[in-house]
Amino acid sequence: HAHLKDIGRVTYEPITDEEAVAGVRLLSRLEGIIPALETAHAIAHMQKVVPTMDRNQIAVLNVSGRGDKDMGTLAAYLDA
Repeated sequence: HAHLKDIGRVTYEPITDEEAVAGVRLLSRLEGIIPALETAHAIAHMQKVVPTMDRNQIAVLNVSGRGDKDMGTLAAYLDA
């Protein structure tokens, strides 16, 4: 990752915990898929990027991991 960042092939954008949890809720509600927290961060970022795209552009999001493994973390966060 560091090399790709150094050569300008990737950028990294911050996402808050609240935005990531909203990403979990969105994909779960719309697709019936519980995303891993890493994917939830990407979903949150896509919600910022897609509205700025031209209508003829395509966004692709890789959904990886199993969100059921993160349910304990999510439950603890939501109870806090």
